[in-house]
Amino acid sequence: MKGIFNKFIVSIICFTLIFSSFYIIASAEEFNIDARAAILMDASTGTILYEKNIHDKLPPASVTKVMTMLLAMEALDQKQISLEDKVLISERASKMGGSQLYLEPGEEKTVEELLKGISVASANDACVALAEHLSGTEEMFIKRMNERAKELGMNDTQFMNTNGLPQEGHYTSAYDIAVMSKELLKYPKIHEWLTIWMSTMKVGLPNKKITTLELTNTNKLIRSYPGATGIKTGFTSDAKYCLSASASRNGLNLIAIILGSPTSQVRFEEAKKLLNFGFATYSSVPIVKKNQVVQEVVVEKGREEKVNIVAKDQLSALVKKGDENKVEKEIILPKNIKAPLTAGQKLGEIVLMMEGKEINRIDLVSEKTIESASAIDIFGKMIRKTLKSKQ
Repeated sequence: MKGIFNKFIVSIICFTLIFSSFYIIASAEEFNIDARAAILMDASTGTILYEKNIHDKLPPASVTKVMTMLLAMEALDQKQISLEDKVLISERASKMGGSQLYLEPGEEKTVEELLKGISVASANDACVALAEHLSGTEEMFIKRMNERAKELGMNDTQFMNTNGLPQEGHYTSAYDIAVMSKELLKYPKIHEWLTIWMSTMKVGLPNKKITTLELTNTNKLIRSYPGATGIKTGFTSDAKYCLSASASRNGLNLIAIILGSPTSQVRFEEAKKLLNFGFATYSSVPIVKKNQVVQEVVVEKGREEKVNIVAKDQLSALVKKGDENKVEKEIILPKNIKAPLTAGQKLGEIVLMMEGKEINRIDLVSEKTIESASAIDIFGKMIRKTLKSKQ
């Protein structure tokens, strides 16, 4: 009797394990994404939350323009160009075809107008004009695109043009697109253009005809998905329907990449599916903002006695919902620091831990430059301390 009971128990356990495995597989199948490749990434930490063929080298179509926009935003940030710069439209730029602003050779547009045209209308001509303005020639700009890709660890990528028009050898991956999208979203100004639903722009030469062009965002999620913040659509007959989509809710910023969906509607629905999963499952715990003062540290032998230590970047913790209180923070900083110091110099770190495992970290840096104290500075400090002690 005991033997029969034991066999019964073993049978129940086996049935339970088989059923559990079936349930997991069924759930995975239900969450399949209708695309050649897809990824869901947390924009703050770079954590991958869903993946499908994320390193397959595929044509990205106009999603290529994420890198074009990124290089422009970096150039603006480094004061190499300004939004008000006048860009002379070349013959080559005007002949790009496809999605465009119908720019005329000899026409002038500002950098801001070109970025708006790329962000909203996916303008191929604007990409080439901007590339020529930034690097002198489109070829030099493409070289910089590939250099920047390598710097970001985009090892599945080779750019052959600035806009994603079909060209042999032009490819990237879902993972690499997520990486450059994450980098682009660091620039607040780009969000202003990426989230425009409809706008207008005057194009043409005064001696010919000025036309008011109606611009409608190619990314339909901007209008239909709550919290959508960007980024870029793409389509060619080879690439099929592609999308880099981003959205933000309650401090959680997500990026969903879809490559090679069969229809335009499918790519948007699949991106929604990924974003919905992310927002339903995860939370972002804010720790510090970029440039936020974390601590004040004593400076030895410096012209100033103390310096503010600030966060080099924004820091947050990505956790499953319900685990927000499990995040632990450790600030690693010396008590005293010797001069000289330069602004932005790394002096320590903030490390985030959860259940004994590191989940994120950022550098802590000097807020400003502090030079070493001269003999006169040191003598002056001694006098001031002596006078203060006698009061």
